[in-house]
Amino acid sequence: MSIAEDTAGRRSVPSGAPPAIELLGIEKRFGPVRANRDVSLAVTAGTIHGIVGENGAGKSTLMSILYGFYEADSGEIRIDGRPVSIKGAKDAIRVGIGMVHQHFMLVPPFSVLENVMLGAEGAPLLAAGREAARAELMRLGREYGLEIDPDAIVGDLPVGLQQRVEILKALYRGARILILDEPTGVLTPQETDQLFEILRELKREGVTVILITHKLREILAVTDTVSVMRRGEMVAHRPTADTSREELAELMVGRKVLFRVEKGPARPGPPMLTVERLGVVDGTGVARLRDVSFDVRAGEIVGLAGVSGNGQSELLEVLAGLRPPSSGRVSLGDLEIAPDRPVDGARVRAAGVGHVPEDRHAMGMVMDFDARESAILGHQDEARYNRGPFTDPAAIEAACREKMESFDVRPADPALKSSLFSGGNQQKLVLARELDGDPRIILVGQPTRGVDIGAIEFIHRQLVAMRDAGAAILLVSVELDEIMGLSDRILVMCGGALVGELSAAEADERTLGMMMANVSLEEIRRQGGPA
Repeated sequence: MSIAEDTAGRRSVPSGAPPAIELLGIEKRFGPVRANRDVSLAVTAGTIHGIVGENGAGKSTLMSILYGFYEADSGEIRIDGRPVSIKGAKDAIRVGIGMVHQHFMLVPPFSVLENVMLGAEGAPLLAAGREAARAELMRLGREYGLEIDPDAIVGDLPVGLQQRVEILKALYRGARILILDEPTGVLTPQETDQLFEILRELKREGVTVILITHKLREILAVTDTVSVMRRGEMVAHRPTADTSREELAELMVGRKVLFRVEKGPARPGPPMLTVERLGVVDGTGVARLRDVSFDVRAGEIVGLAGVSGNGQSELLEVLAGLRPPSSGRVSLGDLEIAPDRPVDGARVRAAGVGHVPEDRHAMGMVMDFDARESAILGHQDEARYNRGPFTDPAAIEAACREKMESFDVRPADPALKSSLFSGGNQQKLVLARELDGDPRIILVGQPTRGVDIGAIEFIHRQLVAMRDAGAAILLVSVELDEIMGLSDRILVMCGGALVGELSAAEADERTLGMMMANVSLEEIRRQGGPA
């Protein structure tokens, strides 16, 4: 397909041109699970097309077929009106398709340039290929607003810039169609805004963008058209300007969805978690936590807001027994943690603490384990899962089935590998495990990261129910709507220290955003802010 230029020098699509992508009657099964059911889709060239659906709806499977990770059982793919065979990523790249995955495919110790070149060195002599790649990388950066230091080490870059490297990798390989799978799941609000500006620039330059996300606000903000999937089927296509958050949510879930957290007033009891002057210094001598003090009482949710990387992860690790403190002390009920009294995760669990980690892949599950194995991680020594000196497979499977039913994990197959569940269903399985047994204290990190609107509603209800049953809950989230909707009290962190505390009634996005930038609540009030 030829791309013309308009009077402003931007690339435009000729009228009457065929769709950039057509998927016709795509079918895909994984054993008994029918992931895609007769799916058809047309994406206009030079537009941003959103695909939404609950976790497990089949949208990532569909895009994996388009990129060659999976091969469809039946159906046809057309690019620019021509049928194509895509049996692997090389075939997809050959026809101009690039994909940016939810979990980046980068080599952290390599430079930006080395990551972009990897597998596409471009010359028999590496030095010659390197210089050509550097020139092309700089050109792409200027053209698409993706400037970045080619010699920067990827592992040292913030997440937003790592994502930029992934986009550059795709463009370097000639992508005219770019698929982004849940691209904002690990981004701050500011990084999300920057990404959307990049996507708009790509669109202006004639690139076709497919955006897979569960965040309806983002779909409405940046796409031209949106398609909705439910249980493996394509159920609707809408011009974005002609739809709403409420309609899309109902199409995704099959029922009306509440966008507010329904909860009554908290009835706090005595402190269950107490943190006093806590400090953490990492192996390089950098202070990650500085003199942090707070408590969480029975029957309340305390939210911890802050831009990712400001000490929240280290705090959760200390409280979960995964990292020793450098100074200060922590009381978890009757269990004390201090520099001279280190504990481990097992002792913390035994003290009645549930821990939903921020990164379910790195800390919450073992991806190669069956679901029934992931569903008992950390609890495998409990009597209910054992018969004498041996594990009891029947009891483990029955317990997993019960968790899956209670938390609506799909598909409800305890034998399925953990890696084959969608992100939201993985999260529900971790949550089911950590809330099992009614823990007195619950540490929750990013509970709805990468989770769809229906599952978010479900997870929020579970946390409120645990609060109302008397649990003390510490909630860490970068989603300000989540912090404001769930929390009874809100703490704000910046640079490893607490900036201040306010009630949920006092909080709004502007006030929290200023506090996250290290402006004190007193200064905001002096400036006449809402708080």
